[in-house]
Amino acid sequence: MDRNTILFNSSDKHEQKTTEEVLKTVYSALEEKGYNAIDQMVGYILSGDPSYITGHNNARNLIRHIERDDLVEELLRNFLSK
Repeated sequence: MDRNTILFNSSDKHEQKTTEEVLKTVYSALEEKGYNAIDQMVGYILSGDPSYITGHNNARNLIRHIERDDLVEELLRNFLSK
């Protein structure tokens, strides 16, 4: 029996995505499942309840890795820069 310890780094499994990429992925996943993506994402940002986000295409897991205040900051930055 091999008793060597193996360390798995979960960050190697998935490339790091930018906040913008995560928002776009989540939006697409919600739309694909037939949800009103904007309403669902607003519900998540305001409440922090991950059940607003579908698990489809790993969307719920992706968005939970970003702080909600960072999501709002990214949205405002993009909105105001136009």
